[in-house]
Amino acid sequence: MEKNILGKLLISFARVGLFTVGGGYAMLPMLSREVVEKRGWVSEEEMLDYYAIGQATPGVIAINVAAFVGYRQAGVLGTIFAGIGVVGPSVVIISLIAAFLSGFQDNIYVQKAFAGIRIAVAVMIIFTLSNMGRRAIKDYTGCLLAAAGFAAVTLQIISPVLFVAAVIFYAIAREIQKGKNDIS
Repeated sequence: MEKNILGKLLISFARVGLFTVGGGYAMLPMLSREVVEKRGWVSEEEMLDYYAIGQATPGVIAINVAAFVGYRQAGVLGTIFAGIGVVGPSVVIISLIAAFLSGFQDNIYVQKAFAGIRIAVAVMIIFTLSNMGRRAIKDYTGCLLAAAGFAAVTLQIISPVLFVAAVIFYAIAREIQKGKNDIS
């Protein structure tokens, strides 16, 4: 195990938790920069896999990803330190806001600041989804599935959960078929 890995996990994930606004989707670029590019703890493809699994499992995406990376680096203790790192800043900030917001929520400057934050978060989410799409969609079939899924979920034709399950089964069946073709 790398020297002082627990401290590095705590600090790295605290940095991500402190400096990203908007939750899991907005957090992905900074998570990738921190754990893929800067630390080299996981590959870009592994990060997307962790993110996909974190999205499909119960809980907060950032905590799930932190748990996966932390566990990979230092086992159960790594999971704990990475998890504390990613949620610690939010707990402190939310506690401070809760203590003081009631006196400021009607302030026009606070309202304008929140409006600006919402715009910034929307831009970060669009940026993240664009990057994920470029990395995840690799062929014509992927483009069709993404477009069909977007349309079906947006028009509320199918539940996002059912769409994710259908694509998982499709990918597994495709790999099984590919394996059979390789044997033949």
